[in-house]
Amino acid sequence: METPKEVIRELEKIRNQSEQGIALLAEAEIKYLELASSADRVEATELLSAQGTIVDRQAVAKLKAMDVRFEADLAKVELNRIKAKIRHLSESQMAVMAAGKLIQMEWRG
Repeated sequence: METPKEVIRELEKIRNQSEQGIALLAEAEIKYLELASSADRVEATELLSAQGTIVDRQAVAKLKAMDVRFEADLAKVELNRIKAKIRHLSESQMAVMAAGKLIQMEWRG
């Protein structure tokens, strides 16, 4: 970046990416919550329908819910990745703004 116009273009690009990230974050949060809720529901249902001691029933319920819980864990990883990307965009925006101040000072002479 060497001109104020380039700084503005870069800031607009970061802003657009941030807006997309916020939309993706909302979707990822919903997906994670739905999958976590589904895993809890499967586990509870299996716990109630299983036979044996409470320890046996808990183990069976956890095993039956394992696949759904894994999907929820993957959704959580994706959620955290999106949050990290948004933080990175925020840091990039601050760096571009700082560079913009320096470019502005150079242009003023």
